[in-house]
Amino acid sequence: MTKMNCPAQKPDRKTTERNRRIHMKNLCFKLSSLIPPNHFKITSKDLLSQQDQLDQAANYIKQLKERIDELKGKKEMAMRAAGSNNDNLIDTMLIGLRLPVIDLRDMGSSLEVMLISGLNKNFMLYEVISVLEEEGAEVVSASVSTVGDKVFHSLHAQVKISRVGVETSRVWQRLQELIHSTELLQVV
Repeated sequence: MTKMNCPAQKPDRKTTERNRRIHMKNLCFKLSSLIPPNHFKITSKDLLSQQDQLDQAANYIKQLKERIDELKGKKEMAMRAAGSNNDNLIDTMLIGLRLPVIDLRDMGSSLEVMLISGLNKNFMLYEVISVLEEEGAEVVSASVSTVGDKVFHSLHAQVKISRVGVETSRVWQRLQELIHSTELLQVV
């Protein structure tokens, strides 16, 4: 019987190695796609070699681990300070957190804005939406929830023109100015 007639033939080394390389390339691409674009030091992932992309991914994972350790430490401190009282736990975790607080995440063609304010803070959500739209983003969803005396606003926006994009540093600066002007108005 010849090799061609055998239906359960094992692939040769060359084919096995080629399949392994293709599989590794796909895994590297998948890993690279999980890293936020703003983490890469060069503006485009395409300009980085595969080794550089793996190094960037390793650095990003290390940063995430450090952040997790830092947050675990804060959580343990808050748990010890709060005891068993849940309301006290939330307040303890937010010690040093000056309200309102804003978090802006750039996800390539979309933005996520998280705003935490107090019940007594008179915050205009439409002003945040206006800033995003003026900077070239279209708000696709918004949600508001209240936990205790905190109000959580979550906005998801997409870039209107993908070639132009949105300058997140400018959006961040304008949102900070908006928050601080709102604080000043409430003090006066």
